[in-house]
Amino acid sequence: MIRSNTDWFENVPKVELHLHLEGAFPVEATWELVQKYGGDPTLPDIEALRQRFVFRDFPHFIETWIWRNQFLREYEDFTRLSEAVARDLARQNVRYAEAFVSPFDYRRHGLKPQELLAAIRAGLSQVPSVEVALVVDLVRDSGPEQAMITLHQVDEVTSEGVIGVGIGGSEQSFPPEPFAEVYREARCLGLHTSAHAGEAAGAASVWGAIRALQVERIGHGTRAEEDPRLVDYLAETQLPLEMCPLSNLRTGVVRSIDEHPVGRYYRRGLLVTVNSDDPKLFGNSLAEEYQVLVEHHGFSWADVRQVVLNAVTASWLTPERKQALLQRIGSDPSWEMGAD
Repeated sequence: MIRSNTDWFENVPKVELHLHLEGAFPVEATWELVQKYGGDPTLPDIEALRQRFVFRDFPHFIETWIWRNQFLREYEDFTRLSEAVARDLARQNVRYAEAFVSPFDYRRHGLKPQELLAAIRAGLSQVPSVEVALVVDLVRDSGPEQAMITLHQVDEVTSEGVIGVGIGGSEQSFPPEPFAEVYREARCLGLHTSAHAGEAAGAASVWGAIRALQVERIGHGTRAEEDPRLVDYLAETQLPLEMCPLSNLRTGVVRSIDEHPVGRYYRRGLLVTVNSDDPKLFGNSLAEEYQVLVEHHGFSWADVRQVVLNAVTASWLTPERKQALLQRIGSDPSWEMGAD
């Protein structure tokens, strides 16, 4: 049975479409940065740091995210930590990832988006066995004017593997509609688009991302089922969802993993992908996300394979590269090692 075969989940090929680079930095490396920049009297040891990553709710998560990012202060920090992330992805057999990065968060340390993205690419390039494309989070909390500035700064360095933009942050306080012009400009610049929606706010936020921003994917979409018409629309259009079940549990978006809609959406025919979001803050992995699908939502091993293939389909690779990756992942012999 797959239920007890944890090695199977570890060994199958994987694709990440909703991964925050900063949320994937190893806790041990973050602890080193805390020490590097003078420590924190509230953190006597690394275990205390781990406890800071237990969240009461989504606003507390955002508060902790901002607090943690104060320890990312130099370009070399991003180079070293990005290499660590890439090595961890390779260890998990992640074949391809599209990772968010939030340059705006580091203006307080005088870091420029152009040089920051170059520093990240330098670290990722040290691990050629996994391909990581970059998606810039324009950070809705910064407002549309600043988002437009960041967008044009990012456009100067798309050669660093930047393929798209999104907006994360405090969804419950900053709706998508004011960013419509920013997204129009992003499309004109040839960048792909996604938006966090239906995570900390309800179905109206998802509709806003669809109608005002005209996104190509929805980040999370967990609360879309609050409007049955929206679920119908997502099924009909096959607009991909970047779902993150364990993340939603850790931030209190769902009360229990059994209540998460991922299984309902999948059986309804929505284009569901499953991702880890901020794995080193939430203590999860893609293997564990896949295991949750089987043990709590009735997925078969073939369903897990389809979810991974969905991620390839929803990726922003060129059609030729997408087809090649579908073939490689779909025919991987590790799938045959599981059985219902």
